[in-house]
Amino acid sequence: MSHSRAHRGLLLTAGALAAALALTACSGSPKGTSGGGGNTNFVTDVDGIATLPKGERPAPNELAGETLDGGRLDVADLKGKVVVLNLWGEWCNPCRAEAPHFTKAANELKPKGVEFVGINTRSNKLKSLEFEKDFEVPYPSLFDPYGKLVLNGFPKGAVQPQAIPSTLVLDRDGKIAARALKALSEDELRSMITPVLAEKAGGQ
Repeated sequence: MSHSRAHRGLLLTAGALAAALALTACSGSPKGTSGGGGNTNFVTDVDGIATLPKGERPAPNELAGETLDGGRLDVADLKGKVVVLNLWGEWCNPCRAEAPHFTKAANELKPKGVEFVGINTRSNKLKSLEFEKDFEVPYPSLFDPYGKLVLNGFPKGAVQPQAIPSTLVLDRDGKIAARALKALSEDELRSMITPVLAEKAGGQ
């Protein structure tokens, strides 16, 4: 093999490795892990969706700040509604795959008292706005370019910063009832929301 061919082969191998690492970072983490070393008592089913019974649900920390479109949003103001939090980045192919499901569910479930909020992390603002336009995203996203909200906005172990996309469902009391550290199909997304929507605030 010539020196140039060997060099080209090494470059291709290095490129493939870099692409694989990027995909792994974007597509989530192994099922059944809580992440961050925290004991959050999530019980993960075979679909990679974790749930918590009432009485064992942690509340997120402060999730507030500037939105992609320049507005202000505090998730705490949505208490009393079921809130779906989606952690995403415009650089993430699995985020693109699940985006149509989130758009459809958000439009259909808003009249039932479900609010969707994105957390746009480690992303370029202009490209992220294009993403929202392309997928006709009807809900706001907090702009988190350095990942500070993802790192500080949740109890230890509730999310994995490298697991993008991730989705969490907050009950009407503002506590984390369900989460998924992966891209979701429409059926999976609705399976997380439906039981929480059937609950009453402060009760069963």
